[in-house]
Parts: sequence; structure tokens; C-alpha cells
Amino acid sequence: MSAAGAVTPDIRPSVAAFGDSLSAGFGAEAGKSYPDYLQKLIDAKGYRYRVINAGVSGDTSTDGVERMRDVVAAHAAVVIVEFGGNDGLRGQPVSGTKANLEQMIVALQKGGAKVVLAGITLPRNYGLEYIRSFDSIYTDLAKKYKLVLVPFLLQGVAASGPGLMQQDSIHPTAAGNEKVAATVFRYLAPLLKK
Repeated sequence: MSAAGAVTPDIRPSVAAFGDSLSAGFGAEAGKSYPDYLQKLIDAKGYRYRVINAGVSGDTSTDGVERMRDVVAAHAAVVIVEFGGNDGLRGQPVSGTKANLEQMIVALQKGGAKVVLAGITLPRNYGLEYIRSFDSIYTDLAKKYKLVLVPFLLQGVAASGPGLMQQDSIHPTAAGNEKVAATVFRYLAPLLKK
């Protein structure tokens, strides 16, 4: 192959969006997940990072533990960890979700990544006690491991009127994902180098 036809490898440091359907962009058109919009924001603000979408719809925190070796091996500069929603919706024990997230955080930090933890909450009908203990997973782990915490990934999107959430009231639309990316970028930007 001639030099003119050679593909230049992308050597920019990466930001991995590691999570479930909220990261994968479930139900939104191709190219309209929050990681896609995050890449546009990073580019527009003059940072040289590439965003890797490591979201898999339906994943629980247990699935995240099973996939974390691949994410560690990618040597991302920053990993946005977004798991727990599917655990909570299935009523899984909070202690298990917390232990799984902790395992991911430790492995990613050992691998040299900075970790941003994306908090999520549950519909109010899951009961105040369960929700309170579920929500504390994120604040407790962020404090223990000195992580940047996005308190609620869907801030300003969930229950914010028509157009931002899909009919299932769980997944954002493309417009919702754009707002999610803006929220994530606010917390991520201080960790990026120009």
C-alpha cells in the first residue's frame, strides 16, 4: 500500500464511557448517544481526546466486572463508570452492586485511569429505604476513592418534560443525550489537558 493510502493511527488519549444502555445510547439514532455528543463537545472546546463508547445495553454491574479487563487494557486516560441502573431496576442487593463498582474502580485506578463515577437513581416506587441505600453507593465510593462524581447522570433530562426521554421513561432521546453529554463534560473537563 502506498504512503498516501496509509491510515494514520489515532494516538490521542482516550476517554471511555463504560456502562450500560445509558452509555450505549439505547433507542437513540446511530451517532446520537451521549458519548457521541461528548466527543463533539471535547472537540469544540479544543481538547484532543477520543471518546470510546464502551456501553452495552442491559449490562448490570456484574457484567461490568466481567468486561473491565478490556477497558483496563484500552489504557484510557479517563473512564466514566456508569453502572447500577439495571441492578436497581431488578431489585438486586445494594451491597453486591457496591462491591462490583468498587472492584471496577480499583482495577481502573490500578491501570492508571482517572475515574469519573456517574450516579443514577431509581423510580420513586422502589421504596424510600432501597432508593436511599442505592443512592449512597455513589457518594460513598466517590468519597472513599476521591473520584469525580456526577451526582445524577440524567440531571435536567429525567422528568424534564417532553422530548428528552423516550417512551419508556428510562432512556434519553437524542436531545436528552446531548444534555447528558453537557452534564458529563462539566465534571470531566477539569481532568482533561489541552
